[in-house]
Amino acid sequence: MDNSSFDPREAANISLWSEFPVCSIVRNQTSRMALYVFLTVGIICTVVGNFLVVLSIAYFKQLQSPTNSFVMSLAVADCLVGLVVMPFSMIRTMEGCWYFGVLFCQLHSSLDVMLCTASIFHLSCIAFDRYYAVCNPLVYSLKMSQSRVVLLIVVCWAVPLLISFGPIMLGLHAAGVDIPLPEGVCVLLVNRHYAVMASMVAFYLPMVIMLVAYWKIYKAARRQAMQISAMESQMAAGVSKDSSKKQRQRNTIRRERKAAKTLGIIMGVFLLFWLPFFTVNIVDPFIEYSTAGMVWDVFLWLGYINSSLNPFLYGFFNRSFRRAFLMIMGCRICLPGSSPGVDLSQTRKEGTERMDHR
Repeated sequence: MDNSSFDPREAANISLWSEFPVCSIVRNQTSRMALYVFLTVGIICTVVGNFLVVLSIAYFKQLQSPTNSFVMSLAVADCLVGLVVMPFSMIRTMEGCWYFGVLFCQLHSSLDVMLCTASIFHLSCIAFDRYYAVCNPLVYSLKMSQSRVVLLIVVCWAVPLLISFGPIMLGLHAAGVDIPLPEGVCVLLVNRHYAVMASMVAFYLPMVIMLVAYWKIYKAARRQAMQISAMESQMAAGVSKDSSKKQRQRNTIRRERKAAKTLGIIMGVFLLFWLPFFTVNIVDPFIEYSTAGMVWDVFLWLGYINSSLNPFLYGFFNRSFRRAFLMIMGCRICLPGSSPGVDLSQTRKEGTERMDHR
């Protein structure tokens, strides 16, 4: 899913490239080093954050659930984005050229498309899973059986593999594109058919699934909040009517705000960081590849940032995950007597006391 800092409009005139070296990018040395540090920190956060998610789910039995199976597979995809895609993209972005050969350019582009698409597919599966958990809890165990979860995870990896390695390694993605590229440039120029097909499968279809699922989840959460408030008002019948009514209203507002905030953050971050890239990805072939290379770089790295934020959105917002992360980072799982079956839902103080007694 990559497009380097190279403007395809300039490639039409080969004589320009004979006068100006491909890799000559003028940047202030201070800003250049600052950007290198910023991108490196982003890569480290992506790898470490997602590795913490994988390790937490693999170690703590309490976190091993159908939903967290998707979260773990998502973290693997995002961790691989940080390990095998982002470092080479950083060098290409900063240096303005590709040092690693034509074959590795194709491999890198294929991995980029595959892993980013797999990440997005997992997000839609998490939305699908939560839809059944909230809106149809009675059939959740049936709909999200272990075999079905495994099947969905396989689909999350197989479909991205099919739309990335096959077309790119065989050159089908660029069939009919007659723009000559100079040596030392790694650009994924795609024809109109591939741009539309890949963008629809990789982004727009999962986006629709997520929007529908989270909208239904929000409505169900709102309905449940109102029902709970009604029950609370009945239980508080012996208390002052005015105070009970006010408390009920406060509880309803609090629950609705929490649901709206959580779902709004999840969808907002996803759309903010991926919608610009996929919009330009479809439009660019229809405007003769006239999008500036810097625009591609900015939108591409916005998508990468989504892989950095996923551990925060799907892990750090969860109390049990936060406690698991603290135990891992504090090396408490290495202490004698520590157990994968520890109750992560306890308060921090209670958990510490119980660990001490052990």
